[in-house]
Amino acid sequence: MDLRKLRYFVAAARHLHFGRAAAELHIAQPVLSRQIRALEGELAAQLFRRDKRATELTDAGRRLLTDAVPLLAAAEALRRRVAHGGDRFVVAFMPGLIVTEAVRRLRERHPELDVRVLRTTWDDQVAVLRDGRADVSLVRLPIDQRGLVIRPLAGEPRVVVLPPGHRLTGKESVGIADLAAERLLQNPDAVPEWRDVATVAAEPVPVLSVEEKLENVAAGRGIAVLPLSTATYYTRPNITWSRISDIPDNQVGLAWLAERRDPLLAEFHTLQTEQR
Repeated sequence: MDLRKLRYFVAAARHLHFGRAAAELHIAQPVLSRQIRALEGELAAQLFRRDKRATELTDAGRRLLTDAVPLLAAAEALRRRVAHGGDRFVVAFMPGLIVTEAVRRLRERHPELDVRVLRTTWDDQVAVLRDGRADVSLVRLPIDQRGLVIRPLAGEPRVVVLPPGHRLTGKESVGIADLAAERLLQNPDAVPEWRDVATVAAEPVPVLSVEEKLENVAAGRGIAVLPLSTATYYTRPNITWSRISDIPDNQVGLAWLAERRDPLLAEFHTLQTEQR
């Protein structure tokens, strides 16, 4: 399948407007229309219904869109890996997770290899694998595990980060029920235990980095629940934290694409396991 036509299709499907899609692609609208018709001819299926009022996807178009996005991402990931010529290995890691020793030993074992590190967030820790920016990623579960190999590494307690003068400040540990009336400053899917007992809604905030979460906690806007290593990594004077005693530990794993067969992946897993 022609990936260029597929990219054109995805842009048109995302906008549901051929003029805006053509502008994004920097092509003329008639060119886009011809390419979509050619793709429909190749697939023997109508992908869009268009009239004077609206453009919408057909059932076949919706099915193609579901498969096209990961296919294009995989193609881009492959392009990036090939562009590196096999001489680069990128290790992604979340804040608080340490890869220093494993990276150092991998460099010693393979001096010809350009070993790099890449900091990720909760929201892109898997995306960096799918789009080719990283070869392996230290991830905090749960994640979307489709198409991935996951090797468990360790578990660690979770803590609640509190502002100065909070009623729970100074407690060594708290229960999740103690936090039911607190406003959460993160995606509640990341803390399903809080979501199950909450008596208030999570704060409607955009995706925040750890640093932004902590600034908002310090300002008294709400609380955040973090793995212990993340909370200790970002030690600062205007917040405190307490362990949450009755929820499962955060699980840490090493992930890579299941389609990859590079022996460096398993080798790095061994080194990271030994580091811990």
